[in-house]
Amino acid sequence: MPYIQQVSDADATGDAKRELDLSAKRAGRVWNIVRIMTPNPAVLRASMQLYKAIMYGESPLSRAQREMLAVVVSRQNDCVY
Repeated sequence: MPYIQQVSDADATGDAKRELDLSAKRAGRVWNIVRIMTPNPAVLRASMQLYKAIMYGESPLSRAQREMLAVVVSRQNDCVY
């Protein structure tokens, strides 16, 4: 089974720490999908920017509709989170 070394909250610095802190503030915790990107802070930052644009940016869809679509896609993909 593949293993990716993740950066803990205590060891995070710079961009990784900033993104972990923002993630915890936004969601009340740091989800594994976020933490798994901590070894590459540039990827983590870009992923969070994309997420925020999709979920909070200007759109003809309401926030609730976006969340419902995320749930449906996750279910279709057999995601357990």
